[in-house]
Amino acid sequence: MTSIQDIREIRLAKKAQLEKIGINPYPSRINRTHTLAQTLVEFDELEKSETEVSVVGRIMSLRGQGALAFIDLSDGTERFQALLKSDENPIYIKTDEDSEKIETELSGFDLFKEVIDEGDFISVTGKLFTTKRGQKTVAVSGWSIVAKSLRPIPDEFYGLKDEDERYRQRYIDILLNPEVRKIVERKSIFWNAFRQFLLEKNFIEVQTPILENTAGGAEARPFETHHNALDIDVFLRISCGELWQKKLMVAGLPKTFEIGRVFRNEGMSATHLQDYTQIEFYQAYSDYHEGMKMVTELYRTVAEKTFGTTKFEIDGQTVDLSNDWAEYDYVKIVEDKFNVNVIESDIDQLVEILKSNKIDFNPNEINRERAVDLLWKVCRKEIIGPGFLINVPVFLEPLAKKDPKNPKSVERFQIILGGTELGKGFSELNDSVDQESRFDHQESLRAAGDDEAQMKDSEYIEAMEYGMPPTFGFGISERLFSVLNGTSIRETTIFPMMRPKDD
Repeated sequence: MTSIQDIREIRLAKKAQLEKIGINPYPSRINRTHTLAQTLVEFDELEKSETEVSVVGRIMSLRGQGALAFIDLSDGTERFQALLKSDENPIYIKTDEDSEKIETELSGFDLFKEVIDEGDFISVTGKLFTTKRGQKTVAVSGWSIVAKSLRPIPDEFYGLKDEDERYRQRYIDILLNPEVRKIVERKSIFWNAFRQFLLEKNFIEVQTPILENTAGGAEARPFETHHNALDIDVFLRISCGELWQKKLMVAGLPKTFEIGRVFRNEGMSATHLQDYTQIEFYQAYSDYHEGMKMVTELYRTVAEKTFGTTKFEIDGQTVDLSNDWAEYDYVKIVEDKFNVNVIESDIDQLVEILKSNKIDFNPNEINRERAVDLLWKVCRKEIIGPGFLINVPVFLEPLAKKDPKNPKSVERFQIILGGTELGKGFSELNDSVDQESRFDHQESLRAAGDDEAQMKDSEYIEAMEYGMPPTFGFGISERLFSVLNGTSIRETTIFPMMRPKDD
């Protein structure tokens, strides 16, 4: 079997042959009058008028039958067939970047057969016709090289089967697998549906810092790096500008949103990444009750625009976003399952429940907050949704307002779909004294070894002391897209993080 290296050497020789006779294998300018999609749309008119077209594309397949060469071209808009016939002597069309004189005794057809391979990009010129089998085709009267490939593309039928290789060579995976390409296109629709929804409601899009002195706005382990110019250690953000956007509420901007990258130095799984896209938006003079109504409309709109439906299969359960959304009481659900009131419980009681129910935990890292969260995660899997999880204990949320009717809980909701948390919103805490107290508690958790507890941001407290209006805030990551798409989050990531390939 011919090795990849052997094929590469052969193609390097063909590249050198082109250069030797005066042809640039990588010209900047190309001959093109139509995309392949335009050619198909206008085919009947162009065929009838016998108009010559010039089209460009990658050779996806090349079939030679003696004096014939059938080419399957793809330019990213469509695929189209081209046909070279030796007796019609298709010429090589010189580009501005070729030598004034191309020194070869080969005919244009023979030169094509000698130096062109599957995977190469070419331009072909000719009139359109329909074959006896009904295949729309361009009869090539001239051709030119656009870009020479040095490695062979895997067979389209077999493609890349190894998952690591698919992710590592994602460009080949997208090229050969229409379903993967559809994911890329669908994901663009997904984020633009969010953007359009908010812009139509008069939100303004903002960009906030990715490098921060304090990693705030979420509970997660951050990536740390060094800022050489300032000679300080900084963190990559773990939220999509939550504290920054709330400073903009202080600044008098009533509605803001950001779609951006977030970085968390945590584990990898089918639902978790370390580098991903998230959207967060904030609306002044609003609370989480109003937020529930808006988010219900938002999810239905995004689902319809992205997937053309509101009904999805999530972990074997049917979830329809068009149904009425329920409300689930956090404290009651955990109490019904484990016979414990998590607000009144202490750490020793919670640890015993974890042990008796064989729920894994690290005894060196466990605290009240983590223990309660582990119990909740067991309960969550049994909730189909769609709905809002409410009545979350105040010690689990450092940034949300307390419920005035139940000060031990906060005005926060999480969206539950098919047993998965897919979005979080709350009435933002705007009492600076209360906020500082909660930050101090989080700092005590960090001091005790919980490196996912939130850091204290004194500059945020300072901003809040100038006065922040009542505000509703909401955030959701691209996990929502992967769940609705029915695939792992790594599958819906264009270039997922991989270990460096061994040389």
